[in-house]
Amino acid sequence: MNGDTERRFTRGLVEVRAAGGRTIGGYAAKFNTLSRNLGGFVERIDPGFFAKSEGDGWPRVMARYNHDNNMLLGTSRAKTLRLLTDGTGLDYSVDVPAARDDVYELVQRGDVTESSFAFFTFEDDWSMTDDGFPVRTLLSGQLVDVAPVNDPAYLDTSTGLRSLAEKAGAELAEVRAAAEEGELKRFLAPTPTIIPPAGQGDPHPVMAVRQRRAELMSRRTF
Repeated sequence: MNGDTERRFTRGLVEVRAAGGRTIGGYAAKFNTLSRNLGGFVERIDPGFFAKSEGDGWPRVMARYNHDNNMLLGTSRAKTLRLLTDGTGLDYSVDVPAARDDVYELVQRGDVTESSFAFFTFEDDWSMTDDGFPVRTLLSGQLVDVAPVNDPAYLDTSTGLRSLAEKAGAELAEVRAAAEEGELKRFLAPTPTIIPPAGQGDPHPVMAVRQRRAELMSRRTF
């Protein structure tokens, strides 16, 4: 698991969910949708990304306004935050406490319209889009929180670039420089296929990597 918490924003409205109450919600993440350019690459979220968190009952997940610890809105533990995944993505509903009526009003008036989620990544994969742009696919991870947010700020993509550096066997500084130049694709160049002689036990490491990549690709919908 990568040690740094990552945050991503979602295109889509956070909205009032219950008339007469203080429930708000929306999609914190959407599956198989390419993100905006994150600095030389884009991302997509595999439908299985939240499977472990969901299977574990969404342990210790919070809803926090702007990801602020001082602006807690609800928790999965208290069931004031409810989470589910469907064919679109990760949906959340949170019962806003009376002390946070200002957040409810901002959503109700349309001043706050976007959502975000924070997570740790367990597994990801790198490939290319059909038009040759680097894409990172988030395959599995742990959900930390969901949040209605004011404004999508600059996203720190250090964890993603470090992941690519590790997979490519390159220095992080080299990958950062390539990202700034829009040249990350050189770390994703096709690897020559080396076929081992017949009768020799395990496949060549290059073949093993390619077989793993094929398995990952078969799980995704482009």
